[in-house]
Amino acid sequence: MQESSEFQELKRRFRAWTFPMTVAFLAWYLLYVVLSGWARGFMGIKLLGDINVGLVFGLLQFVSTFLIAWAYARHAEKKLDPIADKLRHEVEEKTQ
Repeated sequence: MQESSEFQELKRRFRAWTFPMTVAFLAWYLLYVVLSGWARGFMGIKLLGDINVGLVFGLLQFVSTFLIAWAYARHAEKKLDPIADKLRHEVEEKTQ
């Protein structure tokens, strides 16, 4: 099964979405860490009351995590699940 073209396509689609998104998120997180450590003046700029840039960036880390999870769920539903379901049914038929 692992050598089938459908399985290879499933892996390709998974990696084509997951790897770039992982790199983008890690770059975004690293930017937050670097700015927190070396751009304290910028991160300390008050935006509204006691809310500063650092707090907004920190909260955006959570928002981006949820957005990535939502986007992956949509991607998997449309691009990965149909192939995975087909492969699962083929394997189940062969094992019965």
